[in-house]
Amino acid sequence: MKVSHESPRPAGTAKARGHLRNSAIDAALALCRENQISLTPGRRRILELLASEGRPLGAYEMIDRIAEVTGKRPAPISIYRALDFLLENCLVHRLASRNAYLACGHGHDSKEPIVFLICEVCGEVVEAASPAMRAILGELADEAKFFPRSQVMEVAGRCRSCAAA
Repeated sequence: MKVSHESPRPAGTAKARGHLRNSAIDAALALCRENQISLTPGRRRILELLASEGRPLGAYEMIDRIAEVTGKRPAPISIYRALDFLLENCLVHRLASRNAYLACGHGHDSKEPIVFLICEVCGEVVEAASPAMRAILGELADEAKFFPRSQVMEVAGRCRSCAAA
């Protein structure tokens, strides 16, 4: 099975984080234009924060980061509302095992099966997809007469660097 890796997280360089930030914002703006919905300043701030961070963040980490920059501490409900919008529109992903979120600039469909490879040592997260996995999961769902809303899997282990150490 051939696995295509998307951009690794955390993106190690400022250039890589800048690319993720730009692609995430570009995807969000295109989606909003296409669907005639608004990327409010709050939603954009959360997306930009996640994209520039280049690693998963929890909601309360986001609150702390925003408070550092703006001097105002946003209410948790405003963060969660923005995250709900971004999740519904496939602009961010949620890592259930860490209760954390990360930006996605790949523009894939919400039904696209995604695998997150999470290093238990350094915290690196790699987003991966596979056409073979998509086909197999589609067959399984069809046989069960099941209609998946999302297909996100998390695999914990060690990245190449941590496994070699």
